[in-house]
Amino acid sequence: MIKVLLVDDQSILVEGLKLILGKEEDLLICGSAGDGKGAYEACQWSSPDVVLMDIKMPGVNGVDATAMIKKEFPHIKILVLTTFNDDEYIYEALKHGASGYLLKDTSPAEIAAAIRTVYNGGALIQSEVAVKVLDQFSELAKGKKVKQLDPRTVQLTEREIDICRLIAEGKNNQEIAGELYLSEGTVKNHMTRILIKLDLRDRTQLAVFTIKNDL
Repeated sequence: MIKVLLVDDQSILVEGLKLILGKEEDLLICGSAGDGKGAYEACQWSSPDVVLMDIKMPGVNGVDATAMIKKEFPHIKILVLTTFNDDEYIYEALKHGASGYLLKDTSPAEIAAAIRTVYNGGALIQSEVAVKVLDQFSELAKGKKVKQLDPRTVQLTEREIDICRLIAEGKNNQEIAGELYLSEGTVKNHMTRILIKLDLRDRTQLAVFTIKNDL
């Protein structure tokens, strides 16, 4: 069972998600919270696998709560769910370790699938949200006269850079394998080496790294 913690200041939404997600055989709602502070405290006693996190909440917001949780409980996956398709919040949540970002108009089936994806180590960013992330990095780049590339980029081979680019475009292993004429196993091996070389945790961090360093 995948233990899920629901965090939102709208109790009606929390109850709705409990009802809908509770019907999934492999999902267990282990608790809920109405703000970021409550989410952090709930992680201490309920040990969730995945936190479904709202962004704009009173007191401690979802971005700050993500940072707090990932610092103390790095194994917990955080999936941001919000009505606010906001550039800054998207960037900050991902920067602090969120594994995915969904809008609240996402269907229940897609939310359940997203929980499974991040639980299994994947990253999930909806296409309209991905565009916002790209725009955010573009604006950041414009604000810098001279862009300092991360020195770790020199460790990457051309093939590894190709894979980084495709990951930043949101492609999965199967799609990358098809585009580069490789087996999925070879792509997975490349992914493992890339993450070790760059000292990154997952695909989301790699996508952010790739965009930030103009790979």
